[in-house]
Amino acid sequence: MKADPFVQLRLLDLQALDTMLAQLAHRRRTLPELATIAGCDQRAADVRSRLVDAETSLADLAGEQRRLEADVDTVRQRAEKDQQRMAASGVPAKEIAGLQHEVTSLARRQGVLEDELLEVMETRETSEGQVEQLRSELAGVLADRSAAETARDAAYGEIDASASQRQAERAELAGGLPADLLALYDKVREVNGGVGAAMLRQRRCEGCRLELSGSELSAVRAAKPEDVLRCDNCRRILVRTPESGL
Repeated sequence: MKADPFVQLRLLDLQALDTMLAQLAHRRRTLPELATIAGCDQRAADVRSRLVDAETSLADLAGEQRRLEADVDTVRQRAEKDQQRMAASGVPAKEIAGLQHEVTSLARRQGVLEDELLEVMETRETSEGQVEQLRSELAGVLADRSAAETARDAAYGEIDASASQRQAERAELAGGLPADLLALYDKVREVNGGVGAAMLRQRRCEGCRLELSGSELSAVRAAKPEDVLRCDNCRRILVRTPESGL
């Protein structure tokens, strides 16, 4: 393949634009904010799971407290009823003795229930504190995520604007190159990590960073300026410049 030496030099400009576009794409994929967002999502999932458990436990404690309060109230009402019966006139002594025994038993039962109720209320207070702490922790994680999203979107805007400009420059530059040369460049770039053309600098290919052997140099020196050369090592298009050291 042959191409005007000036046109071959333009391949280096095209390669520079493609490299910048690749760098912008890599930067877009690896923004630190993306890792922050992913980390926040993991933390939020963990906190939400613990919050559900804590809220479930709190709901159970609330139910247990209501049950105990109802039991205490029932025992208290029964004791009051017995007291009223004993205070009534005409109650046989045998019945009064039975009522006194029941009142004593009810007092013991009420004491046990009130101790259990106090324990549940204390546990519930602790559980409420845990729930509030987890809700605050979740709010903090979501705030961090929101801030990271804002920073990510700002970075996306900057990157996309720069990429759009470079794409326009590339389209204009590529439009001025011979179709066969451009097709070769794109094909080579696709199989060589995004680099299709490299400068020959001081007898070294800037694509693979290997110095040309004696026979390779002889072939390059013998080639005409319009000949499109390929590096024997990496097969990239080798562009000669005044810095080639020939």
